[in-house]
Amino acid sequence: QDTEAHRTLQETCCHPCHHRRYTHNHGPLGAHRAEISHQEEREKRMFSIAEHLNDFFDWISTLSFSSIVNTYWFLFFIEMPRYYILEYLVIGNRLMKRNRIDKEKEYAKYFLYRENPLVSILVPGKNEGKHIFKMVNSLAEQTYRNYEIIVVDDGSDDDTKLICNDLYRAGYITHYLRLDTRGGKAAASNYGAQMARGKYIVCLDADSSLDRDALEKILLPFYIDGMVKGVGGCVKVRNYKETICSSLQAFEYLKRIQVGRIVTSELGIYHIISGAFGAFERKTLKEVGYWDIGPGLDGDLTQKIRKAGYKVKFAEDAICMTNVPTKWYKLYHQRIRWSRSLVRFRLRKHADILLPTKNWSILNWLSNMESVVFDCFLNFLWLWYIIKLAITFNTHIIEVLALGYFIRVCFSQLAFILVLMVSERKKDVWFLYRYLPLMSPYTGYFLRIARLSAHLQEIFFRRSYKDAWNPEKTSRYAQLEGI
Repeated sequence: QDTEAHRTLQETCCHPCHHRRYTHNHGPLGAHRAEISHQEEREKRMFSIAEHLNDFFDWISTLSFSSIVNTYWFLFFIEMPRYYILEYLVIGNRLMKRNRIDKEKEYAKYFLYRENPLVSILVPGKNEGKHIFKMVNSLAEQTYRNYEIIVVDDGSDDDTKLICNDLYRAGYITHYLRLDTRGGKAAASNYGAQMARGKYIVCLDADSSLDRDALEKILLPFYIDGMVKGVGGCVKVRNYKETICSSLQAFEYLKRIQVGRIVTSELGIYHIISGAFGAFERKTLKEVGYWDIGPGLDGDLTQKIRKAGYKVKFAEDAICMTNVPTKWYKLYHQRIRWSRSLVRFRLRKHADILLPTKNWSILNWLSNMESVVFDCFLNFLWLWYIIKLAITFNTHIIEVLALGYFIRVCFSQLAFILVLMVSERKKDVWFLYRYLPLMSPYTGYFLRIARLSAHLQEIFFRRSYKDAWNPEKTSRYAQLEGI
């Protein structure tokens, strides 16, 4: 009976009529029905999107120009005057003076090479072995040749010691100094500065590389104005093609560093020389007491030089390429560290700049206030603005945010033109154009939220003293000394 049942089942499965029924239910016709179902779902989604767009444009049609301006007052009355109108005016004026500026640089270049001062290139770092050789190679190609290289190993536990000893024996670096116990970037920089013999000290991150004429161009401002004692180089992103995260930072660096610091330097309120690439007169560094414990030691040193009565300048054509975080969580933690330093140094340590003391200077006051207002206070105002929008337009909040996004994208086009006006790498700028629609959520929300979080942590809990970026012992000492 089992054999008979098996034969019957086999015949049934193999019977042509049954096969046709199976094909009829599950073959081409079934696939056709599924395709029709998917198409209907797509049509429903498209109809829903079209309906929402129609509602959005109907809502916009009810708005007047004055109501749009009143709704988005934060964009039109705060961001637009500072980051667009002012910058266009300053950049335009600078372009009109281009011939005079070029002549000044030619004269400065003549005096630089006539004096031919020794320059001490200071490279502090921890676990930077994989970057050292590439950095040294970029220095070997510099047009300015009279320099010494001082590498300070801040307690590395990788192969930095082996690599640097090989480079020292081969004559590629002048001094290799090692701290067996990690002391932090300030300690390493101060140690290296004691060994420096040059008239100028150029600080460079180990993972950075320079354009061939970068060293020459960062020295020129010292020979244009004798009161200049610190010069910041223009830091750009090398790994801008790796991820969306690094691409957005690349455009941010072009707008905030290259364009933004040209503007603040022209106005005399430039307030931070990047630790990745900056030059200082050695005598002045000694006068102001070198570096204090960070994080944020770059801006701190710049403020100390300004308070001593000297000028600082930005050299937009002294190009330094560096790598930036490619992961969002790493970028977030980096910006948290940077933003904590604003509260620690500008609102606490250098609060005297904001007060009418005997050494008070209007330019120093404006320099500090520009940073405090636009990088700190306005973040809290922005938070209140967003909450107020959500309460006022609770039934149309999606439409309000969408229109705000569209306005910001338009502003991004203006920013892109500004970057094109000053950049020497226009091909790279055009590559980044595709990411402009993402700059609004990146700068308008991600960076602002990071800054807000950092400022609250530092104001109420002084978290910068617990930052792992700095050794615990040095942070504890800094807190006891009030620095």
